[in-house]
Amino acid sequence: MVDRPQPLPQLSGVRPYVPGEAPKPGAGRTFKQASNENPLGASPQAQQAFSALAGRLEIYPDGGAAALKAAIAARHGLDPARLILGAGSDEIFLMLGRAYLAPGTEMICTRHAFAIFAIIGQQQGATVIEVEERDFRADVDLILASLTPRTRIVWLANPNNPTGTYLPFDEIKRLHAGLPGNVLLVLDGAYAEFVRRNDYAAGLELAAEHENVVMTRTFSKLYGLAGLRLGWGYAAPSIIDALERVRMPFNVNLAAQAAGVAALEDEAFTRMSLEHNDRELARLTEGLRALGLEVPDSVGNFVVARFPQEPGRTAQDALAFMKNRGVTLRGLAGYRMPEHLRISVGVVEGNDAVLEGLAEFLAQK
Repeated sequence: MVDRPQPLPQLSGVRPYVPGEAPKPGAGRTFKQASNENPLGASPQAQQAFSALAGRLEIYPDGGAAALKAAIAARHGLDPARLILGAGSDEIFLMLGRAYLAPGTEMICTRHAFAIFAIIGQQQGATVIEVEERDFRADVDLILASLTPRTRIVWLANPNNPTGTYLPFDEIKRLHAGLPGNVLLVLDGAYAEFVRRNDYAAGLELAAEHENVVMTRTFSKLYGLAGLRLGWGYAAPSIIDALERVRMPFNVNLAAQAAGVAALEDEAFTRMSLEHNDRELARLTEGLRALGLEVPDSVGNFVVARFPQEPGRTAQDALAFMKNRGVTLRGLAGYRMPEHLRISVGVVEGNDAVLEGLAEFLAQK
């Protein structure tokens, strides 16, 4: 018998989440294109709102975040009473796991889904069912075929990270129609704002109309508030009630609440960010394909590129090569995509550095 406190047995199988790596300071300019952050930074109005709180740090935030909920509801035409806020959408996923998963239950995600989904299932002692994808896209029929009486949550990031692919809304509705009423469909819309496809919807309609759908969004990507950790979800009152029972008090800090409201108001910055992403996503995609790399269409603020398997030219070799040049990209071995790198859309100079560096890397003999 071991004479020390023992953690829950299911934690032994959990692999902690590994974030994108930041460049090491060097002589020249560095570019972090590993974490899908807004390359333009945060809204000037959000920065001002953050700075204005420097003299109020001793005050607890509003535990109900009423002003932020009102701002989100006004922007999207929602009922503020059906909103849940978190320290990033990650925390909302954690709340969902605490409220709906336990040993003896099952959850479903796709093979290349956002890693946090499986981690939360493992933490709760649930059985994680990973469903194969087709051409890096979720397959509704395979998901529905994986349902059992023990299924409690189906997680779906749409668009998906790290693949950049998406399911049209008709497919999302077909998926939901095939779920029993006691199975929760979680739609992660972290990259929803970037999508420019007529057949896409983030899922607000489903969350508004049904009692087994949660749609989540984040301020980390388009709004550039990743450092403040801020996300929100929309769901039926019964789901919100359950999440409020597991939510920690004051989970969204004072600065995040104020900056979130300001970011929603700064429509000029939002437009500028989207226009930049539209231009640079297309340029980065075309440039990588011109180098001979396989790059699926992406609807997010990043692309995925497949590298050769030849020694010296692999994705891991490219990762190290670019890191030495002051550019960090994201390796995807942890997502079982070892031949691929995920490359965030950066500033113009950063995207130039990516294309020039990879051209030099691939030209090596």
